Amino acid sequence: MKPTFTIRMGSTKMAFVCATITTLALASCSSDAEREKRRPAEGDQEPGESVLVVYNAGSLARPLRAALDSFVTREKVVVEQESAGSLETARKLTELGKIPDIIALADYEVFPQLLMPEFATWYMLFAQNRMVIAYTDRSKHANEITPANWWEVLLKPGVETGRSEPALDPAGYRTLLVFQLAERHYHKRGLEGRLMQSTPARNIRPKEVDLVALLQAGELDYAWEYESVARAAGLRFVQLPHEIDLGSPGDSAFYGQASVRVPGKTPRDTITFRGEPIVYAFSIPIGAPHPAVAERFARYLMTDGKAVLRLNHLPALERPVMVGKRAPASISVLAGEQ
Repeated sequence: MKPTFTIRMGSTKMAFVCATITTLALASCSSDAEREKRRPAEGDQEPGESVLVVYNAGSLARPLRAALDSFVTREKVVVEQESAGSLETARKLTELGKIPDIIALADYEVFPQLLMPEFATWYMLFAQNRMVIAYTDRSKHANEITPANWWEVLLKPGVETGRSEPALDPAGYRTLLVFQLAERHYHKRGLEGRLMQSTPARNIRPKEVDLVALLQAGELDYAWEYESVARAAGLRFVQLPHEIDLGSPGDSAFYGQASVRVPGKTPRDTITFRGEPIVYAFSIPIGAPHPAVAERFARYLMTDGKAVLRLNHLPALERPVMVGKRAPASISVLAGEQ
């Protein structure tokens, strides 16, 4: 039986955790160096080939790459894919003026918070996820950690735990939301602050997938990850209680008690993200250079591409949900509406 999925849109934003602009500026310089290029050298493109430029969240790199590979076997398309944290990805449009054909993000809220209406008029909810604690056989206390005692293990002396940067990556601010929810759920006063201290600055990276190699190399014992990333990398992981893992629509009201503030559209601006079930979204931005091929790929992602995403451990929604206006008719007809 396929799970049903109900999405609650809109919430009042409160409370905050500050993230530094200096970290944002330094991390944003690294994304282009991590670009996954599939474009041939100048002049190598064959006549009649289309181009598809995709910007996506780091946790979408592997499942989207698989979907793109499947798509290009059907169509004569040259693909260029760039992966970065979702906030960093959005700022490629807002701050650098770089416009892709498809933008796919790990948090649908980034669209209304940063990209609408200047850069997009609609977005499609298409997948879900949950937070987990990833680790390996070499991790300290690997044979002791359980869903019941995970926080005690992470706070043990000598344990190295990593997370991603909340100013750049939704997994980063979602980790902070989990810390807040854990304090409430376990009724342990001060637990949020102690968990923050367990992930020192030296163990913070621009996006959650950057932590995988550190785990595998033994430089970290544990890392805050999405379940899809942990599964795809073959990592062991602790599945957190549904009350705090941001993966259960039925716990939306409890999730909503936590909130985090990060840098916004300008250096002096901030935006707030409140706890809610993790939902991914994509769009074809205004001014996309190759809108026709983008539309074809969007249709593929909403139909046959769902099976490819699931095979790569990303739970695609059975029926995507469209939010906003002026989406191409061939795409909106495949979706429900919010």
